[in-house]
Amino acid sequence: MENVKKVLVANRGEIALRVLRACRELGIPTVAVYTDSDQLALHLRYADEAVLIGDRSSYLDAEKIIAAAKKTNASLIHPGYGFLSENSAFCKAVEEHGMIFIGPRWETLALLGDKLASRQAALAAGLPVLAGSDQPLPQELPVEMAYQVSYPVLVKASVGGCGRGIRLAKSAEELPQVIEAARQEALAAFGNDSVFLESMVQQARHIEVQIIGDGQGKVVCLGERECSIQRRHQKLIEESPAPCLPESIRASMCQAAQKLGSSLKYRGLGAVEFLLDKQNNFHFIEVNPRIQVEHPVTEMVTGLDLVKEQLMIALGHPLELAQGQVEIRGAAIEARVLAEDTARDFLPSTGPISYLREPGGPGIRVDSALYPGIEITVDYDPLLAKIIAWGENRHSAIQRLLRALDEFQMGGICSNLEFLKQLITSAKFVEGDVDTTYLEKVKLPPAHQDVELEKAVALAAALFTHQQREVQVLPQDENTNTWLQTAWSEQM
Repeated sequence: MENVKKVLVANRGEIALRVLRACRELGIPTVAVYTDSDQLALHLRYADEAVLIGDRSSYLDAEKIIAAAKKTNASLIHPGYGFLSENSAFCKAVEEHGMIFIGPRWETLALLGDKLASRQAALAAGLPVLAGSDQPLPQELPVEMAYQVSYPVLVKASVGGCGRGIRLAKSAEELPQVIEAARQEALAAFGNDSVFLESMVQQARHIEVQIIGDGQGKVVCLGERECSIQRRHQKLIEESPAPCLPESIRASMCQAAQKLGSSLKYRGLGAVEFLLDKQNNFHFIEVNPRIQVEHPVTEMVTGLDLVKEQLMIALGHPLELAQGQVEIRGAAIEARVLAEDTARDFLPSTGPISYLREPGGPGIRVDSALYPGIEITVDYDPLLAKIIAWGENRHSAIQRLLRALDEFQMGGICSNLEFLKQLITSAKFVEGDVDTTYLEKVKLPPAHQDVELEKAVALAAALFTHQQREVQVLPQDENTNTWLQTAWSEQM
């Protein structure tokens, strides 16, 4: 494209690869950054240039990112999600160095990064907001204040996101301890221990509306996503459209998100997040001012490339998309594959990927940066891959996702693949009757264990190792089962 030097991607893993692919399709040269821990990462091999920026924490070092951009003459920086994507100081520094931050303005990030300030902005725009404190809690909580609160209540970090710094208090007696725990977590995660109180909506659904704005007041709604399946405030499964949602509520949520975006003169992609109670009353909670992990769900049902839209807006092109052009077709569901041992309370699982076969076929998309031999460490988020399934309807999307999860084969580390299969086949999920507490209440059966199958897998692994030593002997024992023969022929 004319007048475009380069885009530096200030991230790693699947989102870095996703952005690099969009740039390649647009003909924009790219720069990847990487750390000591990521010297064999896939994203740095996909970019036109790659710059080593330091140790494992360097993705959070604004100065190193900007220095890498100046060194390679990059004119735009895409932050992806996480790391520096919502850091207003970083965004401001990028602009002060004459480069373009692919995302909202730094003033918008500063406002939305402060949950109390964003509450006020939502109120000013006429959105329904949960009851809560409008000021940060004092360091020493007055005793009488604890008894003036309606329980249960959430203690939330004033800055940050990703479910961190959020704790539940069920009584006045435990409130001081919960506040202190939330402060410590917020300080460690965001460098700020400011917290506030917010009413908890019992049995709420978590629904977010995807918006895109041109920075001049034009905002288009790209539908909503259901994000209620969460563990420890971290999303596991997302889908669009949200199931069992009345059309009038869907339209009202979209209008509210557009209204807030227009009032902020929002630029780029953002997700306006709401809680929906049992009476179908929705309440604003926050705006995520960046591309979301679950953006492929929206891409699958709208046919839009959200990263390309981001890039075009950052390059100064007008937002040509009109609200009437947005069409939601079919249904899409995303499942996050994580490196964790579900049998050991979801502890992180590490090590090299010894074998990998990702799913495919009609309606299936896999976003990952995996390859056989890549080392999975505890240095970064445990997200390994995102499997997204599309179908003409929700039932079809669920069936395709189940097939894809069955097809996903990975050796060397533990993952939550079996857990995800149990989730999407559970009765309540199939009915679309879930809320944010679903995983706390549902009793999933233990993962199926077939002793004979495990023996066959072990034999297949031994045979594969044997073959690697160039001993080409296929066992002819009449008792060898069909699965083992297939495993041998498929090089498993």
